Amino acid sequence: MCGIIARVGADDGVDRLLGGLERLEYRGYDSAGIAVENGAGLAVQKCSGQVNELKESVHDSQIYGGIGIGHTRWSTHGPPTDDNAHPHTDSTGEVAVVHNGVIDNHTELREELEAEGYEFTSDTDTEVIPHLFERHLEDHPPEAAFREAVRDLDGSYAIAAMVEGVDAVFAARRGSPLVLGVSDDEYFLASDVPAFLEHTDEVVYFEDDEVGVIQPDEVELSTLDGQSIERSSEIVSWDPEETGKGGYDHFMRKEIENQHVSLANSIQGRVGDREPDLDEFPPGSFEDIDSVQIVACGTSFHAAKYGAQLLNKAGVPAQTFRASEYDDSVPVDDGTLAIAVTQSGETADTLAALDRASAAGARTTAVTNVVGSTVAREADDALFIRAGPEIGVAATKTFSSQVVTLSVLAHRISADVAGTAPWDDPAAFYDALERLPDHVESVLDTEVAADVADDYLGSDAFFFIGRGLAYPVAIEGALKFKEITYEHAEGFAAGELKHGPLALVTPQTPVFTVVTGDEDDSTVINAEEAQTRGAPIVAVSTDDHAITDVADAHLPIPETHPDLAGLLANVQLQLLSYHTADRLGRAIDKPRNLAKSVTVE
Repeated sequence: MCGIIARVGADDGVDRLLGGLERLEYRGYDSAGIAVENGAGLAVQKCSGQVNELKESVHDSQIYGGIGIGHTRWSTHGPPTDDNAHPHTDSTGEVAVVHNGVIDNHTELREELEAEGYEFTSDTDTEVIPHLFERHLEDHPPEAAFREAVRDLDGSYAIAAMVEGVDAVFAARRGSPLVLGVSDDEYFLASDVPAFLEHTDEVVYFEDDEVGVIQPDEVELSTLDGQSIERSSEIVSWDPEETGKGGYDHFMRKEIENQHVSLANSIQGRVGDREPDLDEFPPGSFEDIDSVQIVACGTSFHAAKYGAQLLNKAGVPAQTFRASEYDDSVPVDDGTLAIAVTQSGETADTLAALDRASAAGARTTAVTNVVGSTVAREADDALFIRAGPEIGVAATKTFSSQVVTLSVLAHRISADVAGTAPWDDPAAFYDALERLPDHVESVLDTEVAADVADDYLGSDAFFFIGRGLAYPVAIEGALKFKEITYEHAEGFAAGELKHGPLALVTPQTPVFTVVTGDEDDSTVINAEEAQTRGAPIVAVSTDDHAITDVADAHLPIPETHPDLAGLLANVQLQLLSYHTADRLGRAIDKPRNLAKSVTVE
């Protein structure tokens, strides 16, 4: 949640701050603001609404400065108002702070500070930070005062702060992402690399309980207790052009159409002679594993279900858990492999689940998109999906890359644990896997999803059903639809329709039926049960599938391996969601109330 940007340099950096906020707007867009040191004090400009509204007010005010901080907010405490927008300042206007995370003890701190005469002007938990900083400045120089303020905080935070007359940005992190960008003549600080990627690809990642002092000519990194830290920078391999729309109307459309590229990247070098070839996990890597637990949230959870089903097919006991429900009641021991699946690598619930598993003795592995992310650093091992930056809030290309990566990983695990593969004929699976990017392109070329979207626009509700590996695709399709269209959509295991959901079926409830070659006859029967009650069936299947004889509409997919057909069906459902949302005039890249990286529990 929320996006932080800071820039430290000699020349005016306001446009760089605003540009960084635009690239971080997927993290939060309830309000935005910046603060800059212009030699005559701190100039603060902020407002509710989106970054383009902030840009207008900043340009009208003509503020400038070489050192500044910025923020785009996803509301946790207090509604999206001008007063609740960041940066927040102290009583004198000499301290400005931006913050991502949740301060757990903000109520106690606020009561304490108000009793001492400090006046609050917002509803946010963040505002305690500048007042704490202000209080400690009475007895300490700025850096020491900042450390004292941070020590007072409980909870999660990434913080960037400024003090009037001090040519520096002070930063600290615990539980929320923070990364430093290093260039020849300027430094950046951000929640996520895309914020400054067009200016530099050299980065240094903050760890928990670390403090940074970023000045125009140097950066000092240390522990909260003041012990100096030496850390080498890394080079981010992402192309800066990947963070732009590239002529598309929406990032989501670009990222849907980019899936053949991201999938090719996910597969490249990971398939040997029709078997997994993972540098991170050579044969025998998982010989000591008895069972697998996969923890994830949202779209990543649906990808996790795909991976767990493949493991179970191969005889490896595997379970999926929503990370927020993964608690001490789950049996874990040193024979457990806990796999954390998270696109950003910063999902708070998933990180907390990983910590629980590790504390209970499990071996941990991260499947993530972001090199240098918290989950990649904290897990025992990491496997990257290589999907490239994804800016649209609704995950698209990362889901397909997660599924492919988990499929190959599942084969490696099952070969080590059970001496078998998830498929009777692994060569057939890998042959189809190599053709998958081309098959995705062929789905994109059909573009029938727009017509189907038009046909069912205005329906009362939208149901998505599937069985076996089609079930995760069905619930992912429903999630995508509700995320960006705001229409009611639900995904069900096909066999569960008759155990309750049929009560909701009407002629205004289209049932999108995903059939992939896994117990399809039963799925067709379930769809027909809805159809006899008036619901139209939309088949997501190959052209020659029997369901097309009874379906009211059809979203076609190419012939492929049954365990990959769901990914092609998923592309059609993504397009369906996109076109429906577009017809309804929704904010496709920035759906209401949602953010890309969920860094609070």
